[in-house]
Amino acid sequence: MKPLKVSIITAVYNSDKYIKQTLKSVRDQDYDDIEHVLVDGGSKDNTNDIIQSFSHVTNYISEPDKGIYDALNKGVNRATGDVIGFVHSDDYLHNEKVISQVAEYFAKNPSVTGVYADIVFINDDKNIVRYYSSKQWKFNHFKLGKMPAHPSFFARKEVYESYLFDTQYKIAADFDQMLRTFKDPEFKFDYLPIITTSMRLGGASTGGIKSNIRINKEILNICKVNGIRTNYLRIYSKYPSRILEFVKGRLGFNQASSIN
Repeated sequence: MKPLKVSIITAVYNSDKYIKQTLKSVRDQDYDDIEHVLVDGGSKDNTNDIIQSFSHVTNYISEPDKGIYDALNKGVNRATGDVIGFVHSDDYLHNEKVISQVAEYFAKNPSVTGVYADIVFINDDKNIVRYYSSKQWKFNHFKLGKMPAHPSFFARKEVYESYLFDTQYKIAADFDQMLRTFKDPEFKFDYLPIITTSMRLGGASTGGIKSNIRINKEILNICKVNGIRTNYLRIYSKYPSRILEFVKGRLGFNQASSIN
C-alpha cells in the first residue's frame, strides 16, 4: 500500500519570533511523505526570510488575506495530501513521531475519516501549564461550547472538500467547521491517545476575557444555526473544567515540551 501523504498547513503573519520552531517541528518528523503548506499574509518582519531558509517548504504563498480562516482555506485548497492537519505559527508538533502515528492509524483504519487527540499549552519557557485531553469528549459537548482540541484534528482531504472554514466567524470558525463535520453521518472520527501539539497561551481563542466573550457569542450563534439547543449558562459552564486542566498541566505534566 502506498504511504499516505500528509499535508500540514500553517497560516502565518509577522511571526518571526516563533515560526522557526514551528518549521523545525515539521521538518524533523520521522515520517517521509509530509507536505508543509505555508500561507503568509504578507509579513513585514523576517518571517518570509525564515520560511525560505527551510528547504522542506515547497508549497508556499505570501499575499494579503482576510484573516486566519481565509488563510487556512487557502492552505486547504493548495494542499495535495491525503490527510490534512494544522500547526499554527506560534505552536509546534509535540515530538518527532506525531505524523507517523497519525498516518499509521489512518492506514490501518481506512473507514476512519478523521482523528483527534490531546494537546498541551506551554509558557515562554516551554513548560507545560495546561493539559487538554479530548478523550472524554462527546458530540453533545458541542452544546457546552466544547470541541476536540482543534490543533490535534487530522482529517482526510474529503472532509475539507465538503467543509471549509466559514470566514464570517472571526474567532470560532474552527468550532463551526468541526461541528458541521462531526454532524455529517458519512464521516467517522476516532480518538487517538497521543499528544500532537504544544500550543502557546495567548492566541485568538485563549487571549483573555474579551476574546472569551467574543468566542462564546460566536459559539452560541453557531449552535443555533446548526440546530444545537444551548444557552450562555451551558456554554460558560465549561470553564470550571479548565481549572482542572491547568492543575493537571502543572502537577502531572510540568516538564519541558518535547521539540527544542
